[in-house]
Amino acid sequence: AQSIREHGVVQPVVARPSKTQTGRYEIIAGERRWRAAQRAGLTEIPIIVRDVNDRTALELAIIENVQRTDLNPVEEALGYQQLIDDHGYTQADLGQVIGKSRSHVANTLRLLKLPDVIRDMLVDGALSAGHARTLVTADDPAGLAKRIIDEGLSVRQAEALAQMPVGAPAAKRQPAPPPQKDADTLALEKLMTNTIGMIVTIEHNQRGGVISVAYRTLEQLDELCRRLKRE
Repeated sequence: AQSIREHGVVQPVVARPSKTQTGRYEIIAGERRWRAAQRAGLTEIPIIVRDVNDRTALELAIIENVQRTDLNPVEEALGYQQLIDDHGYTQADLGQVIGKSRSHVANTLRLLKLPDVIRDMLVDGALSAGHARTLVTADDPAGLAKRIIDEGLSVRQAEALAQMPVGAPAAKRQPAPPPQKDADTLALEKLMTNTIGMIVTIEHNQRGGVISVAYRTLEQLDELCRRLKRE
C-alpha cells in the first residue's frame, strides 16, 4: 500500500462488464492491487476492460495468481497444473504466457510429486524450491529433507546425496598427502640419525615443529637420556 500510495498502480487491473449489474464491472485479475489502492486511499486506478466468458476469466485469474512474487512454490505448481488440466495448456504455452522458460515450468510441476510432508516444508519456507527439486528422485525424500534442514546442506550437496541409494556408505574423504620436506630438513634428519644411531624425523610448519626419535629397545632409550643429560 505504501508503494502504491507513492507511485500509484503501475500495472492495470483487468475487469469485465458485470453480468448482473449494468454499468458495473467484475475484477478478473488484480484484485490484490485494487485492495491495496483502497488501503492507500486512492479513488482512481488504471483498468483494462475485457469482455470475456467465464472460462477465459478464470484462466486469466489463475495466470495472474501464478505470477505473484509472494507465491510459494507449491501454490505456483498447483496453478500451473490447473491451467494444464482445466484449460489445455502445454508446458511451453505456460512458459510463454507467464514469461518463464519451459524448464522452469517443468521443474516446478515436479514438486507436486513430492510427499505432503515435504510440500508442507516448502509452504512453510523450511525448504527452498531448489532443494525440493533434488528430492524428487531420492529414495528417501523425507529423510533427506530432514538432513538438508538439520545440516544446512547446499543444493549441490543435496543433489549428490539424492543420487545415492539408501544405505550406501558416504564417500570417505581422502587424507591430504603429507607436505614435501625440503633438502635442508632431510639432511638434518640424516645427520641426527647417524649421530645418535636412532631414526630421527622432523615435522616443521610455520608455527614451529616436532622432532621425533624412534628407539627399538630400552637400552637405546637409556642411551638417548644419557646423551641429553651430558648436553
